[in-house]
Amino acid sequence: MQSFCAARYRKADSTPCPIVQGLYLGSIGAALNKDALKSLNITHILIVARSLSPAFPAEFNYKKIEVLDSLDTDLLKHFDECFSFIDEGISSGGNVLVHCFAGRSRSVTIVVAYLMKKHQMSLESALSLVRSKRLQVAPNEGFISQLENFEKSLQDAQSWIQIVPLKMLKLPAAVIGGMTPISGTTNSRRGRARLPTSIPSDVLRVLMP
Repeated sequence: MQSFCAARYRKADSTPCPIVQGLYLGSIGAALNKDALKSLNITHILIVARSLSPAFPAEFNYKKIEVLDSLDTDLLKHFDECFSFIDEGISSGGNVLVHCFAGRSRSVTIVVAYLMKKHQMSLESALSLVRSKRLQVAPNEGFISQLENFEKSLQDAQSWIQIVPLKMLKLPAAVIGGMTPISGTTNSRRGRARLPTSIPSDVLRVLMP
């Protein structure tokens, strides 16, 4: 059944969709279209699906995130490693394809989250941009909820930036009890405003590159 569906996507949905410079989105059909991948200088392919495997492992750099398209799948915990892989591909001078099976839910969620983090876009703006580039966009409700939580973390991070010097955020941090202590706070007894002594670990995660 999956082979039949893959053949259908290969015929009807085989072109990687450009989202922003260096980043493409698509279905299994796009991932199987070697000629298109080569012509678009796609060097890195991010698979966001449990059932799929690299089609051309000797010719492209692959990373696979083994997740199902289900309401209870935690995709948010994979965001950072996906972002790093995308950045690696773009910084190397190549382009990156992110795909799942249909190219409408799992891979879309990763691309939208990447736009939110790396291009400072709101969830609404990122979704609108992706929809303008690709018609087949329909993240499941669980992924939408995770994107909403991610957006809140990004907004909270921006608030922390206003009160915590960036140089302090670059210090090594030890996570204890879900909180990340930050050293070097000022002493209010010396007449200076005291900065918060800790940053929630989920906020610190989105502050870091």
